[in-house]
Amino acid sequence: MSSPPRATPALVATDLDGTFVRSDGSVSARSARVWQSLPDRGVETLIVTARPPRWLHDLEHVVGPRGVAICGNGAFVYDVGGRRLLDAHVFDAALLLALVEDLRAAIPGVFFAAERADGPYLEHGWPDPHSRSGADRVHRGHGAAIGDGQVGKLLALAPGIPVAEFFALVDAIVGERGHLAYSGAHGLAEINPRGVTKAVALEQWCGRLGIAAADVWAFGDMPNDLPMLRWAGVGYAVANAHPDVLAEADAVCPANDDDGVAATLEPYV
Repeated sequence: MSSPPRATPALVATDLDGTFVRSDGSVSARSARVWQSLPDRGVETLIVTARPPRWLHDLEHVVGPRGVAICGNGAFVYDVGGRRLLDAHVFDAALLLALVEDLRAAIPGVFFAAERADGPYLEHGWPDPHSRSGADRVHRGHGAAIGDGQVGKLLALAPGIPVAEFFALVDAIVGERGHLAYSGAHGLAEINPRGVTKAVALEQWCGRLGIAAADVWAFGDMPNDLPMLRWAGVGYAVANAHPDVLAEADAVCPANDDDGVAATLEPYV
């Protein structure tokens, strides 16, 4: 691991899956202890994830009652303990429907889901392993219904098409109308409104707290984390990160399964 900077960060931001969370989906006691100790040392903490808000409830014991998370690659700011949506950056409804129509016309077999301010929209057959019966308001259907709510992230999936080919097609069709992110999640194309990224949401939250980029440490593992790592004063890649992330990060810490975030932060708690 590269030697961490001497100064203590004012805020630490971390991605979850592949970074803070172990490969088996767990958060170790060590990682939870270190994360929960940071505010007592005057260090703000922030989860910044591609996950939708409803996928954070199982981590409430880690983030704490005042824990805030940036979700959906920057689309939503969520109070995990209070289960309240604090802010949302959503698609223009007409633009969203145009994107869906264009993607359907160009990519045979594509189907969609959407993360909306009032819960997920899933086309019939869309896999949602985190859904809890009765716990979430899930909207299911086809066509124009996908645009009935405030959509912060559109997800597209095309089984049978190689991931690289699928992403190239989606990127060409979306163009400047949105922001395509890759978090490594089962070949999903994750499309946010134009200008919505983890970095933008992190910058806005730090601005509310009066914290400069130079005083932020950020941790990540996948290309959708790169804007955030570039913006932060110190951007850490976990050792298991995507090659593009390892190439651009300011420093490398141990892998997620070795509690790399906690190992880096332990000297400061």
